[in-house]
Amino acid sequence: MRQFRIALAAAALTLLAACGTAAPEPAAYQVPAAPKADTTFNATDVMFLQMMVTHHQQGLEMVKLARTRGTSEEVAMLAGAIEVTQTTELEVMQGWLTGWGESTSADHHPNAHASHGGLPITGADEMAALKQATGSQFQTTFLNLLIGHQHNAVEMARMETEGGANQQVKDLANRITLSRTEQIKQMLGMVAA
Repeated sequence: MRQFRIALAAAALTLLAACGTAAPEPAAYQVPAAPKADTTFNATDVMFLQMMVTHHQQGLEMVKLARTRGTSEEVAMLAGAIEVTQTTELEVMQGWLTGWGESTSADHHPNAHASHGGLPITGADEMAALKQATGSQFQTTFLNLLIGHQHNAVEMARMETEGGANQQVKDLANRITLSRTEQIKQMLGMVAA
């Protein structure tokens, strides 16, 4: 199943590159096979992975919506590529957390993330508006929300690269920064078109 997802991601990225207006994700972004978790980690590594698991789960909910609505071919292909990539990343992150004996989900208590500005996910009202949007309104709402959502991923990744101890997790954070930055540029171009 994992090889199928990776092959699907590669095919989706090839299609994106072929359409002329969409830049493919950088080659450095390829997610490696899930390595066994290095046992050196700190609280920042754990918090980053837990928050990113929650973030990815919401992102997957968003892109699955985009794949079932009447979006442009370009948006549908981007959503498909994001779905495959984030599903693979989610499995890797959950595997590392489980290997460390840590919870695979972030604490949703309002004060749990106060020291770093809160749990960076899209709000319930915004998600409800996305689910209710139709036609071209859906695509515009989706792109705008996903731009903000992916920006949050970049911010979390920066926190990890600055304070994490586990090199595997820091490498993942660097790949997330590169790929999400490219996705944001691509989506900004779609919104402006």
